[in-house]
Amino acid sequence: MPPLLLPSAALLALVGALAGTVTAGGTLGRPGPLYGWYLADLLLFGLAVALLRRVPARRAAALVLAGSLAVAATGLLAPPRTSDDAYRYVWDGRVQAAGLSPYRYAPDDPALAGLRTRSPDLFPPAAPCTGWDERRTAAGQCSRINRPAVPTLYPPVAEGWFLGLHAFGGGVRTVQLGGALLAVATTGLLLTRRRPVRAALWGWCPGVALWAVNDAHVDALGALLLVAGLLVAVRGRRAAGGVLFGAAIAVKLVPVLALPGALSGVLARRPRPRDLLLPGVALATVALAYLPYLALSGTGVLGYLPGYLREEGYDRADVERFGLLRLLLPSALAPYAAALVLLAVVLHVLRRGDPAGPWRGALPVTGTALLLAAPNYPWYGLLVVALVGLDGRWEWLAVPGAGAVLYLGAGSQPLAYGAALLVVLAGAAARRWAAGGRPAVWWAGEGSAGRE
Repeated sequence: MPPLLLPSAALLALVGALAGTVTAGGTLGRPGPLYGWYLADLLLFGLAVALLRRVPARRAAALVLAGSLAVAATGLLAPPRTSDDAYRYVWDGRVQAAGLSPYRYAPDDPALAGLRTRSPDLFPPAAPCTGWDERRTAAGQCSRINRPAVPTLYPPVAEGWFLGLHAFGGGVRTVQLGGALLAVATTGLLLTRRRPVRAALWGWCPGVALWAVNDAHVDALGALLLVAGLLVAVRGRRAAGGVLFGAAIAVKLVPVLALPGALSGVLARRPRPRDLLLPGVALATVALAYLPYLALSGTGVLGYLPGYLREEGYDRADVERFGLLRLLLPSALAPYAAALVLLAVVLHVLRRGDPAGPWRGALPVTGTALLLAAPNYPWYGLLVVALVGLDGRWEWLAVPGAGAVLYLGAGSQPLAYGAALLVVLAGAAARRWAAGGRPAVWWAGEGSAGRE
């Protein structure tokens, strides 16, 4: 039997299931049908990746890239189904194109009345305003933009992306197409490592089609920049890697969690000044990215970010996060315990991490942070999916999976992230057992598609 036949058939079935998920699988307002579709997507994804392990590396790479294109294309088959964030992206692009700062003005600000009138796709004038992605502003106008009463919360590189998308049309379809390009470009970068099975863990992941393309979350841009930064830094170009790292952080802030991975093993020897080059350049890049918006917005340049963190329960006054730790500790202590656990993981990476494979340290730090914070937004986990594409430890995909369960209202924080933690621990144990008690990077190798 031709080696490409079975994985191609499984990939084709996955693409069909994803097309059904996007076009007929329900919406955030009616999530029930999505449960079955998501399960089918997950099973077919696992089957397709497992079968790919038997394919020779060169053929596998071509199939991974073709599959990534097909998987991304399914996200373009319908408007966003489970998130309305893309409408804010479109709006922020239009505000900037008008010469204004999205950090200074909320969408329903009277100063932007003319721009709202010219944006019927975002402020439908005759809509009944009953859709899952519609709500009334304080003035009674219908809006598809979430939180229309507050300014944007997105960092400056994300805002630059939104402005760039505006130049190419600026509608939601343009934003989705941008997400598809980011997804496929990330697959291409991962394939430069000549580990096609690992690249498939990103390129064929159902979450990429759903969160990066259909819902068009800007986290995909952060993932691409992070992957590029790690690959550049590991080749000795630490300044360039720092610029890319800083750009990733200035997309969604979450990529800052990967910085300890870039410093893997630094505490195992005497620190050198050059060790500070990458993080120093990264932080400088973030600061420089904010400067143009600081000139326009002054002290309000952070927009709604502080309010968003309070709203999502990350402040100590109203703890709604850290579900796993709250099973063991009083709620008031949970944030401190989370900080200590994360610090322990960071120190382990800094002392025992592999400088030649910084993603091996970046993945557990980032994944552990999400396990502890327990966000109910699965697209935060796109960063984890990208790091899995570099590292190969597939069990960490359970972390964004837990976020998806919570987002659809199908479980509790402790249950969803507790299950994810068990999957991560079981995967690590199985990997160690397969290596005869020695730490192993990949489950029993990648077959003829390549090993580390």
